[in-house]
Amino acid sequence: MIVRIMGEGQVSLADSHVAELDELDDILLAEMESGDGPGFRTTLHALLDKVRELGSPLPDDSLEPSELILPAPDATLEEVRSMLRDGGLIPG
Repeated sequence: MIVRIMGEGQVSLADSHVAELDELDDILLAEMESGDGPGFRTTLHALLDKVRELGSPLPDDSLEPSELILPAPDATLEEVRSMLRDGGLIPG
């Protein structure tokens, strides 16, 4: 799976890692629904860090179709809300 982090670039991520990311996505969604700004910020950074940890960066000159687009680390709660799919940022 090709994942784009807005403002950073793309990484290749094995589909087997989606369940692990989905756990963080569920927490992020709950924090967004409750309006927990500090928790949202912490969990968003944890999610992006996990994608960076588990994924392999693609070269900067590579432009593959992204199957998943994640917000930039400095995205606001409102910006992330506008990106949500059914059940969160991560499909599945």
